[in-house]
Amino acid sequence: MPARAHSRKLTATLLLMTGSLMSGAPLALAASQETNAPPIASETAVQPIAGSNTVSQLIGSSLSELPDFGSNFSSFTLDNGLQVVVIPDHRAPVVTHMVWYKVGGADEKRGESGIAHFLEHLMFKGTPDHPDGEFSKIVASIGGEENAFTGHDYTAYFQRVAKQHLGLVMEMEADRMANLELREDQVQPERKVILEERAMRIDNNPSAQLSEALSAALYRNNPYGVPVIGWEHEMEQLDRKKALDFYNLYYTPNNAILVVAGDVTEKEVRSLAKQTYGQVKRRAEPGERVRAVEPPQLTARSLVLRNERVRQPSVRRSYMTPSETTAKAGESSALDLLGYIMGSGTNSRLYQSLVVKDGVAASAGAYYQSGGLNDTRMIFYGTPSANHTVDDVLAGIKAEINRLVTEGVTKEEMERAKRSLLSETFYAQDNQAALARIVGSNLTTGSSLEDIKSWPDRLAKVTAEDVVGAARTYLQEHRSVTGYLLPPETKVAAASPMPKARDMGKPKEAPRASVKVPNPKSRPVGHPKPKPDTSDQTQPEAASKAGPKAEQAE
Repeated sequence: MPARAHSRKLTATLLLMTGSLMSGAPLALAASQETNAPPIASETAVQPIAGSNTVSQLIGSSLSELPDFGSNFSSFTLDNGLQVVVIPDHRAPVVTHMVWYKVGGADEKRGESGIAHFLEHLMFKGTPDHPDGEFSKIVASIGGEENAFTGHDYTAYFQRVAKQHLGLVMEMEADRMANLELREDQVQPERKVILEERAMRIDNNPSAQLSEALSAALYRNNPYGVPVIGWEHEMEQLDRKKALDFYNLYYTPNNAILVVAGDVTEKEVRSLAKQTYGQVKRRAEPGERVRAVEPPQLTARSLVLRNERVRQPSVRRSYMTPSETTAKAGESSALDLLGYIMGSGTNSRLYQSLVVKDGVAASAGAYYQSGGLNDTRMIFYGTPSANHTVDDVLAGIKAEINRLVTEGVTKEEMERAKRSLLSETFYAQDNQAALARIVGSNLTTGSSLEDIKSWPDRLAKVTAEDVVGAARTYLQEHRSVTGYLLPPETKVAAASPMPKARDMGKPKEAPRASVKVPNPKSRPVGHPKPKPDTSDQTQPEAASKAGPKAEQAE
């Protein structure tokens, strides 16, 4: 994750996971459409889950009997509508406290892109009881860590503190949920900060520019095509009134979820929550999350970005796929396994074929971004080796997709993929911040606690035929958008010139339709991992073995 040019001084980086807990690749501990996540902040040493030394010990010789996942999670709702989730972990006297708002970049008005992320910054500007900067100073003074992040579907704020300070951070977070104050002399400088952040993360990064263009080309009508950080010309128009209007509409307890993980009981959290958040009055319901529906894509699209700073050519291809929320029963889990088999690590089909066997690529991989209220994507990527081109890499990717569809997947591949994804999920229980993020990101995008708990059993039941069927349905040429990142003089077989950033940012007139989250009890969901947010994705080809790291718009 790139450094941020915040005016506020935070005490620690966001507790994200390395590898794939934040990525489109399932729970190998990674991340999403935003950039390289930092290593997780060190936690107090704790004992690992009993018997979790190896994958075979953790899962056993058969996938028919799986270890427990999430049976100790509990949930209750305050009178003002705030949902509270408690995840007990008594191995160390620390707690992770996260507040998730069910609003993100995809919920913004047309012409106000970036307002969700802008408000995230402004939430640190203070209240009458805790003036500008005091929140962070208090967290630092008690040895805590804090940060915040914004995605397309949610915005979240977190602190990690010693158990005895939980009531304090709950009081401060509840205070700014209800009493944010913004002065014009605070808003204007912070707008410069987010514009500088965009310049650093996107405008001066060719890889991020291509990712932004790919999203805009894939999502021509749906707001997932607009970067969470915003289009520059619209960010320049964000102001105090727009920020407060957004805050007053969405930052209300009946539109939020509180997740507390650590050395606590439900009784303790319930008491503290009533004393703090329970005093915050609910506002009117924010209303249904209405978004433009993406029409079926009938022809392949391609983009080329040439830049003198590019030294290593690369190619990326995105296929629109259903998300956990929009998928039919079993599809999301099948896509999780498909992404793993095709592109996760050195044993994946793409790596073995393109890098090891044929030698056309220096790197190659794929991953599925499962989380979102709307359709998401599966992404393939690669960089050519010496004496080979991006066309060679893309041809190899297409050949491997065709081979999987025509020849199927082996029993060994299915077993290895399931064991790897399941073990990563169970190992995540060793990290309270990981669990808090899993729960919060899933609950804010349509899942229930039962969906999260039952995911391992559902994944274990996916068949090879399910995986091939998902590939046959969704990895079709006409559903793809391909992007080439090239040095100035490099040629590519066939591609369209990339539209200018401001052209991509103009609001598109498209029919808007209601996007309803299905009843969680009536549908299965996919991998219970932190959701891939759609912001400023960068350099997926530099990902870890488990898949590209999530990009978190902070």
